[in-house]
Amino acid sequence: MNRIVRASLLSTLVSAVFILPAHAQVTVKDPWVRATVSAQMATGAFMHITSAQDARLVEARSPVAGVVEVHEMSMDKDVMKMRAVKGLDLPAGKSVELKPGGYHIMLMDLKQQMKEGDTVPVTLVVEGKDKKRSTIEVKAPVRPLATPAAMGHDKKH
Repeated sequence: MNRIVRASLLSTLVSAVFILPAHAQVTVKDPWVRATVSAQMATGAFMHITSAQDARLVEARSPVAGVVEVHEMSMDKDVMKMRAVKGLDLPAGKSVELKPGGYHIMLMDLKQQMKEGDTVPVTLVVEGKDKKRSTIEVKAPVRPLATPAAMGHDKKH
């Protein structure tokens, strides 16, 4: 009887594994943060995010900033507009680029200067279609202020 109970239990566990909803597998490549000058209170974090399944980037956090938001930057005629967004779609299998002049993570109310060579921890919160959330811990190196593609100069919209 013990063997029958074990076989039944094993069968139930194997079945459960196959019916559990799949969580979004998300990868982050080439993360970086733009350096700041001493009194600057905000900067951006940039990266490539790819999700194996449809998902949304719904939140970001970092201990270096009092406020962290997912932002969209766009040009309307010759006026730069920046605004927080509630989420950023991550279509299955497609790389979404967070870059200067587009979507990015805005780090505001900085607690310290971002210096070239430092590493900034950023936590991304991703929500799958099943509304379950997962976090991705990112270590983003700080790049110089003069890194190409300065915000506001990309008019490919």
